[in-house]
Parts: sequence; C-alpha cells; structure tokens
Amino acid sequence: MSTPSPGGEWTAQRRQERAEAQGADQRRFRELIAALGSGERSGRALSRAEAGEALDHLLDGRCTDAQAGAFLIAHRLRRPEPQELAGMLDSYARRGPRLAASPRRVLSFGVPFDGRSRSAPLLPLVALLLLAAGAGVVVHGGDPMPVKYGLTTAEALAALDLDRRGLPWDAVNRRFAAEGLALLHQPAHFPAAERLVTLREQVGKRPPVATLELLWSCHPGPHLQVSGFVHAPTERLASEALAATGQHDLLLIKGMEGGVELPTNRVAIASHRQGSAAGDAERLILRARDHGLGAPEVPLESVAQWRGQAREALTGSGPLRPGLIWNGGFLLWRAGISESLQAGLTRAERLLEDGAVEDRRRQLADGLALRAGDTPPAGRPPDPAGC
Repeated sequence: MSTPSPGGEWTAQRRQERAEAQGADQRRFRELIAALGSGERSGRALSRAEAGEALDHLLDGRCTDAQAGAFLIAHRLRRPEPQELAGMLDSYARRGPRLAASPRRVLSFGVPFDGRSRSAPLLPLVALLLLAAGAGVVVHGGDPMPVKYGLTTAEALAALDLDRRGLPWDAVNRRFAAEGLALLHQPAHFPAAERLVTLREQVGKRPPVATLELLWSCHPGPHLQVSGFVHAPTERLASEALAATGQHDLLLIKGMEGGVELPTNRVAIASHRQGSAAGDAERLILRARDHGLGAPEVPLESVAQWRGQAREALTGSGPLRPGLIWNGGFLLWRAGISESLQAGLTRAERLLEDGAVEDRRRQLADGLALRAGDTPPAGRPPDPAGC
C-alpha cells in the first residue's frame, strides 16, 4: 500500500481547513447535494430521514442560497422518490403551522401554488358548497409565484369577499372550529416555506417542493386529502409518499391545470385509496355528459369576469354551474357525505337552487366584515353530525 505524498497530505489539510471554515451546517448540506448531484454512477436518492433533514436546512436557512439552488435543481433533474417526498412531508409537519382537528368530515385540498392562467377555477365555489353540506374545508396557497404567476386560491376567495390572507394563525384556527373553513396563506402563516419562493423565481423551474405542496396538509387530524396531478408517474409517487406518512384517505384527480377540478368537456380520471396499502386504489373514469353536465371549459380572462361568473354559479346559473355541480356532487360522494355519485349531484344542485351555498358565502363574508376580535359570524354552522 502506497503512502500519501507530502503534497497529498498538504492539500488534504487545506481541504479540511476550508471545510471547517464553512461550518457544520453548510458542510452537511454539501454532502446531501453531492448525493443527489453526483451523476448516474455515484449519485443516489436520499433516505426519508436525509430528505427531511435537507428540507429542514432549507426552511431554517442553514445553507447558502447557492447551495439551496443547487439542491433544488439537482433534485428536480434526478426526480424525487416516494421516501424523499415522505421525508419532506415530515419536515413540513415539524416546521409548519397545524390546525386543531375538527369533528366535521374534513377535505383538505392540494393544488398548485402558482395558480391558474387558462381555465376558470372552481375550487373556491366547491369549497362553499361543501361547507353548506356541513363539511370542513382546508385550502393552502400563497401569493402569485413562479412559474405560472396565475390566479391563486387566496385571490379567488378574496374576489368573493372572503379575503382571509390577513388572519393570524390563531384566528384561522378559531374560525375553522366555528365555520369549517381554513386558508393557510403561506406568506403569513409559513414564512419559512415562503423563503423558497425567491429561490424558485431565480431557478425558473418547478422543484420537487412544488409536488410537496400538492400533498401536504396543515390539518393533522383525519381528513380526505384531495390532490391534483398532471403526469401519470406523479400519481404513484403521491400515493406511496402519503401512505408512508400514514395518510390513507387519498383522492388523486387528474384535474384542470394540475388542480383538483374534474373537467366537464372530456373524460375525468381519478383514484381513491382508502386503505393502508399504497396500491389499493379505486380507479374512477367519469364523464360529465353521462349526467347531463357536459359543458365546454370556461376560460379565465380576468378576475372581474371570473367574479361575475362565480357569483352566478353560486345562485345556480351561468357557465360555471355545470362544473360546480359536477365537482361538488363528486366530492360529496367520495367524502361519504352522499351515498352515490347521483345522490351527490342531486344534493349539490339542490344546495345551489335553495340558496344554501350563497347564504354560506354571505355568512362567512359578514363574519370577516366584523373582524373585531375575529368574532365568528352569528348563526349556527352546519351540523357536523350531518356528515
């Protein structure tokens, strides 16, 4: 065995000195980057613990911006594996805000944080319909962000006089208990994650954190996780990652623009897993036209136009009405609130025609208008036992 040359010892010492000058956190993060970014032969995926550790470093700012950007790009190019997404979900569970569990039947929605740019969103309207049926609804999002900079869920709610972006987290919790609706607005409620938005603007491509946002929920109690996807591999990835974290009630929807809305103009594809086995999902192939709800996709042209269409839909008319009934009825069925798809569609239509959905919107808006002490609106919320 050869002995190290004096030059080799000298350079090894210099490497050690420079590494020590970096600090323990940056040295460790460099090791995690190296694991992902070392190519086909010497690179490897991270373990669940390592992926959680890496995201902890990112959220806590315990790495340089250069390191963070390198990690995000390396992880995108390699493609995340289920155990890595599970580790990232662990990190969000440790670092992110948490709602108190609700006795309602809760549906938690995971949609792209970069919003909508082509098609009119239905989720804010569907949320109100579900609330009118007695369910609890949790939505997540932020301000306009890359890569799309589209209309966000928070902006759409604000257009309906339901701007919840300024609520402190304790008020979000109180209102969720009283009203059944919670919006996690990332800039206000999860600033550690919001720090990554600037990096994502500079990188210019969606990192795996964007997939994480589709799967994470701030509601730790039992709930139906409803997440959108575009590409077929994401369906398996999401199912296995969430199964590893113990989320066994998962509805994945190949929705418009990666969201959770079933289309009305073509075949709709979804899968629902309600057991502990990641592969035990019920495949759902659905057509709105089979139920008299086929309709063209409604384009998103402006927030003002969408607001007008949304207000029409809440009273049972306008171009968004078929999609609202189609999606609301489908979710009432899959959440177990209605016993069949047809029963869900019938109930969704009745809630609109009776004015219950618009009444619910008005109650929530009135409660926000009070705002003093974040007092919940007067009146009794829908009976959770009705779920």
